[in-house]
Amino acid sequence: MIAMTFGVPLARRLLVADKPRVVRSVSGIAFAIVLMLIELGFRNAFVDAAVDIIRALDGEIVIISASKSQFAKKAPFSRRQLYEARAVAGVASARPVYAEWVNSVWKNPRTHASYALQVFGFDPDQPVFLFPEVAARLAELRQPDTVMTDSRARSFIGHGAPGVESEFARTAIRIVGSFPLGPDFVTDGTLLMSDRNFLKLLGRFDAKPDELPDPEIGVVRVLPGYALATVQQALQAALPDNVVVLAKGELVDQETQFQSEVSGVGPVFGVGVLIGFAVGTMICYQILYSDIADRLAQYATLKAIGYGDRFLVQVVLQQAVFHGIVGYLPAWAIALALYRLLGAISLLPLRMTIGLTMTSLALTLGMCILSALVAVRRVIRADPAELF
Repeated sequence: MIAMTFGVPLARRLLVADKPRVVRSVSGIAFAIVLMLIELGFRNAFVDAAVDIIRALDGEIVIISASKSQFAKKAPFSRRQLYEARAVAGVASARPVYAEWVNSVWKNPRTHASYALQVFGFDPDQPVFLFPEVAARLAELRQPDTVMTDSRARSFIGHGAPGVESEFARTAIRIVGSFPLGPDFVTDGTLLMSDRNFLKLLGRFDAKPDELPDPEIGVVRVLPGYALATVQQALQAALPDNVVVLAKGELVDQETQFQSEVSGVGPVFGVGVLIGFAVGTMICYQILYSDIADRLAQYATLKAIGYGDRFLVQVVLQQAVFHGIVGYLPAWAIALALYRLLGAISLLPLRMTIGLTMTSLALTLGMCILSALVAVRRVIRADPAELF
């Protein structure tokens, strides 16, 4: 009997016995999977959009204020602390990045409508970004009243070609190039400029001439031959407690945690995933329950000839897993196509990653197995004596 139990592919044969029914069942399950994939994709896209600027920093270590809980939050620290950082063994360079997220009014070159953009300033002699487009325009950025625009910013911001003039902070400026970054949950676009232009356009009114503002981020490069962790510990020991020294990956993780748990991104899309999971569980339960009801006599016959509840539960669970896998494949392909379409429309980095694929597959199998465990009670309660 044991050999027969494992030798009969009953679950697979039940799945393909009625092909039109299988198509309808798989379509319902695929709909729920697509819903979960879209919610998970947008959640990851908003988080990735928030941390892409951090990944673009040209350094292994970053220095930020201890009060900076979110990257896009104004929390500068003293420039003197970068001078102290440069004296630490293993530090090749410690370069400042100046930032503004609120008081940065940009005018669309065509419509002249005003918008607040994310702005970063840096010393062109000490570049801090990994964009090759920026590296190619450092000489132009040294000139007064010049900026580089985000080529992936939202269209209503206005994408000016090199040489186009516009207005920023009530000052006529000239666009010298663009770089690809894209919007995020907070900002619709980004501008890059030199530190001197940042001082002129966004510096304090009471600042002395050539007195640069305090930086938002310190970008540190480590000398070859020095361990990153060792240099990080040495920097934290040499600097006061009002700043935090993090590996770039740690800052990415910190911002990811903030966007996922504190901001509205994580909870909103998390609820969407739960709704998709619940819808999928209900659909899969209805499919299995109807299938069991239609074949209840056959299940009762199996019980009558000696098959136990364990075997019958195994058959129903296998059916549920088969339904989930067969439904997942077209759902994954549909979601991939939607990612490309919605990514082009929203300008968000919708990416089908291995982690996203494995997470959604685990959720799919979880909802199918959960529905099977509920539906299989009908089989367990079946009494052959009552049915015959």
